[in-house]
Amino acid sequence: MSDTTPSESAVSISISDDIATITIDDGKANALSHAVIDDMNAALDRAEAEAKVVVLVGRPGKFSAGFDLSVMNQGGSAVTDLVQRGAELCVRLFMLSRPVVAVCTGHALAAGAIMLEAVDHRIGVDGPFKIGTNEVAIGMFLPQFAVDLAEYRLSKRHFSRATMGAGVYTPSEAVDVGYLDEVCGEDELLAKAHEVAQGFTGLHPTAFALTRKRVRGPLAEKILAEVAADLSGFEVHT
Repeated sequence: MSDTTPSESAVSISISDDIATITIDDGKANALSHAVIDDMNAALDRAEAEAKVVVLVGRPGKFSAGFDLSVMNQGGSAVTDLVQRGAELCVRLFMLSRPVVAVCTGHALAAGAIMLEAVDHRIGVDGPFKIGTNEVAIGMFLPQFAVDLAEYRLSKRHFSRATMGAGVYTPSEAVDVGYLDEVCGEDELLAKAHEVAQGFTGLHPTAFALTRKRVRGPLAEKILAEVAADLSGFEVHT
């Protein structure tokens, strides 16, 4: 079956050939807001029930620029509530019972880059785009969940600069750093993502989910156990 969620949502889902394609397109920066997180979780619920693989796609030029600045500028509990929900979404992607392929359609900064660390295979579009966790450069410490996912996924050679040094990379550089697995031209992007996703459909879903728990479960449990306490001191320094 194949259909799409209502157009008023920034998140849409279509399902075909056992592949659920989830697209985020808010017409702007593809920021993670409470509404986007809600709709992402609803789409992932459906994907787990009806598909064997998830393909996560951004809008042209923007995968995601991170958390919603209108919330982040409020400070206090508004910030910590949103960042905690973002952390929980990243852990859900990290532990999803289906393989997740991310199509990085452009810039992926802060929470956008962290989502890339959480999924299984990342395909980026070649071009003048920026990818990385730039929190330290804009007055925020990198939350522990982001450090943990970076340590799990990024190259040890690049880890310090990518975290403490707020390193931002081109898509080609991001392959060596560990944010992406491969880069291709814009005209090849969706076909390549479908090819990778089709390869994942051959995996036995129960065996995949059980192995996922053994490989990633301990880190996911650590992140979820620590996230609230870690974010209690989270703030933006100007």
